[in-house]
Amino acid sequence: MTDTTASLAPENARAGRRPDGPNAGIVAIIALVLSIATVALPAIAAGMAYPSPSTPSGDIARYFTDHSFSATLTGFLAFGASVPLGIYAATTYARLLRLGIRVPGPNISFYGGVAASVMLGASGLVIWAVSQAAAEVPAAVVRLAADAAFALGGFGFAAGAGLLIAGIAVPALILRLTPRWLAWTGLVLAAAGEISFLGMVWPGLDYLLPIVRFVGLAWLAVVGFLLPRNRHEVPKRAN
Repeated sequence: MTDTTASLAPENARAGRRPDGPNAGIVAIIALVLSIATVALPAIAAGMAYPSPSTPSGDIARYFTDHSFSATLTGFLAFGASVPLGIYAATTYARLLRLGIRVPGPNISFYGGVAASVMLGASGLVIWAVSQAAAEVPAAVVRLAADAAFALGGFGFAAGAGLLIAGIAVPALILRLTPRWLAWTGLVLAAAGEISFLGMVWPGLDYLLPIVRFVGLAWLAVVGFLLPRNRHEVPKRAN
């Protein structure tokens, strides 16, 4: 009996020290800072904002030709922002499972986070690629690549981020893992993320994209700090 108890003690100690992964709140803040830098730094370097889809093809091609460094920086930072987002999705997925949540929410959240990360990363890579060859290809090709990058980093990212947020917000609301107002805010952001794809046919809804991206990342950061790390913390928050 003594030998058995002694052999189990190190195992139990290891279980108690099980790594929780990187701090989800800090990871989300990194993604948010890089996302803000994606918009701000290239605009400062170029003296103008990155062209929108409504910009004429000639002006888009001219931007990539005359401001290739700014476009390269945009692609670089967008790709960089995608990496911590994927880490966040994996970290929160593991934490939700550790909390004993066995409904589809964690899986939906993980799928949405990976999708958002891949979409944003692909957008950054497309922008980087076209910035390297804009002077050597027709304006129509540059326009096509720029529109594809916008679709990936805009509609694609927002839809994925909406699922990521929804998969966390629903269990958080039902089980009171976070303050109720925060969970409800997440549900609103998730709905905005899923509705935003309608901007593909109704451009007036494009305003939802920056809301989902920046406010959504800020929401993920707050939740990353407040979400309980284990089931022992849940009753304290529920009372």
